[in-house]
Amino acid sequence: MTENHYDIIIIGSGAGGGTLAHRLAPSGQKILILERGDFLPQEKENWDPEQVFLKNRYHTNEVWYDHNQRPLHPGTGYWVGGNTKVYGAALFRLRERDFEEVVHEGGISPAWPLKYPDFEPYYAEAEKLYDVHGIQGEDSTEPPRSGDYAYPPVSHEPRLQEIHDHLKASGYHPFHMPVGVKLNEANPLESPCIRCNTFDGFPCMLHAKADADINCIRPIMYRDNITLKTQAKVVKLLTNASGRVVIGVETEIENETVVFSANIIVVSCGAINSALLLLRSANEQHPNGLANSSDMVGRHLMMHKSDALLAISTKPNPTAFGKTMALNDFYWGEKEYPYPMGNVQTLGSVTKEMLKGDAPPLTPDIVLEQMASHAVGWWLMTEDLPDPDNRIRLHDEKIILEYTQNNQKSFNRLVDRWVAVLKSIDTEHTIMHLSAYFRKQIDIQGVGHQNGTCRFGPDSKTAVLDLNCKAHDLDNLYVIDGSFFPSCGAVNPSLTIMANALRVGDHLLERMK
Repeated sequence: MTENHYDIIIIGSGAGGGTLAHRLAPSGQKILILERGDFLPQEKENWDPEQVFLKNRYHTNEVWYDHNQRPLHPGTGYWVGGNTKVYGAALFRLRERDFEEVVHEGGISPAWPLKYPDFEPYYAEAEKLYDVHGIQGEDSTEPPRSGDYAYPPVSHEPRLQEIHDHLKASGYHPFHMPVGVKLNEANPLESPCIRCNTFDGFPCMLHAKADADINCIRPIMYRDNITLKTQAKVVKLLTNASGRVVIGVETEIENETVVFSANIIVVSCGAINSALLLLRSANEQHPNGLANSSDMVGRHLMMHKSDALLAISTKPNPTAFGKTMALNDFYWGEKEYPYPMGNVQTLGSVTKEMLKGDAPPLTPDIVLEQMASHAVGWWLMTEDLPDPDNRIRLHDEKIILEYTQNNQKSFNRLVDRWVAVLKSIDTEHTIMHLSAYFRKQIDIQGVGHQNGTCRFGPDSKTAVLDLNCKAHDLDNLYVIDGSFFPSCGAVNPSLTIMANALRVGDHLLERMK
């Protein structure tokens, strides 16, 4: 064995790879974590809206292309911890029915080969690992739980509490959003989180966000059996002559090519980049890309149908930490519309810099400041249905994102319905005509909530991965990120990725015995 040989190599350190590494670290197995990025710097710019939202300081400068060869600037970053460094840490479980076949107005959401009870214990563990705050029983669509949250719900600030109370009085069921944060409201002196206005979409300068870097990688990185290599970009996986075993991980480190090997290889680069790595690894035995005898690698890309909605009125909103409330009253539709519509949740704080990118040129800062200070931000999500023609592929080394919107009627209905609800609960009728509801559907270059590109299932003809997320076509290759999703529900995917990493981690611990 060479010094570059390990028991396990994990490629990527985000919600999937970071969680898996944390699970496997106590085993004593020799583990190499390869991360193409570095540690995100702890700097004042972490909390600078102009740097974060206008200058995209923490996003890659890569250029991808849409199906018409128009350039895209993907809203993704490469860091230890992956995109959890800047996520909103809204950590929802999929609904129990999300694991079954669901009929939508726009098509069918397929059943999962495993069901909610298979994931429930791992959801519970992931919530503890990622400091998820919440309260059992408030959410009318909540799946069965084996116990309450380990951490109490994050309280609403006065303006959001007022909206919460109006919603309740109108017969709706708002609830405290399950959010991963290192917050101690009972004893603020012991609280890393200070409830600032730079949580959702920002890196946390205080390391108080529960992300894969802070919660999973840093607690294990100094163990004798763990090796973490940053700025190590994996470019290709090499197989043996039969094509059944990955024997090399070709990696670029400081402009040199290094090949590592391991008994087990885990790919966890995010759904898009994991698929790209498999496609780039095509060889004589796998001419269409590694693990791609099904022709499913890169297909069924889902990213949720998402809308950022700002409700602006004459009433000021001084809320700092706004990521506290959600509502699922329309998740499965309503009496007049028997199709799923989706999830509603609050955004973090709204700043003038966030508005500036979409405002008309030369809009005065004072106007944007007034709008931001009177705005409540909402994030609306509808399920994106799996379509084999929605895919990521390579063409002459160009990354091509082919994507056509679907399920649009349900999405539009959710947005219109929520605008109507907001208007109905505004008790100050004199400001009704002054209220404005600005909306912006998130376009494909946002590439948030990406999943589905290496779906799992028992049939190698229709699925890339088996039920343990091992590639059907190879004996030692696993994919552990959002790639494995057969469908995506209408809640944030991070907790399901984390729970699945724990589940597959237990399988790998058994395999390595």
